[in-house]
Amino acid sequence: MEEGKRVIISVLGHDRVGIIAAIANILADANVNILDISQTILQEFFTMIMVVDTSTSKLEIDKMRELLVEKGNSLGLQVTVQHEDIFRFMHRI
Repeated sequence: MEEGKRVIISVLGHDRVGIIAAIANILADANVNILDISQTILQEFFTMIMVVDTSTSKLEIDKMRELLVEKGNSLGLQVTVQHEDIFRFMHRI
């Protein structure tokens, strides 16, 4: 995988059927590979973090972010998309 091509996607909202599928379908259509995924339900709240490889993506990160945020909004979810470098910088100790 090319250096600097990983993106962190986080999803938060009320649990409902089809959340993972909705996000994964957008990524698959863009030819983005899911490298790691962690999801859990905290009471009725759904939380998910994905690490994805965008090195073969058909979309620029801004367009991918727009599609994911729009899908999240339609499902009542908060979706954030951050390049790995920005995520590391914001969460350094």
